[in-house]
Amino acid sequence: MTERRELYRSPNGDSWYLGREPTDGHAFIIHQPNSPSGGRLSHIELGEFLRSGKGPEQQALLRLIGTLVEVPPYA
Repeated sequence: MTERRELYRSPNGDSWYLGREPTDGHAFIIHQPNSPSGGRLSHIELGEFLRSGKGPEQQALLRLIGTLVEVPPYA
């Protein structure tokens, strides 16, 4: 079963998740459009997702990546 973490939910109800396949660790974006748009899930490769724009959903992924960087304390 794919593991996922919500990145962003738009005001119109679309949702984007960071997904990971537990068997091989492959990470990708899951987009779930709102119900009126069909609500059908799609998987997007990370690089393609980041190249596709500079919207709030891409900014959310970049913020999450930024949390992985440890900042050393000042001396």
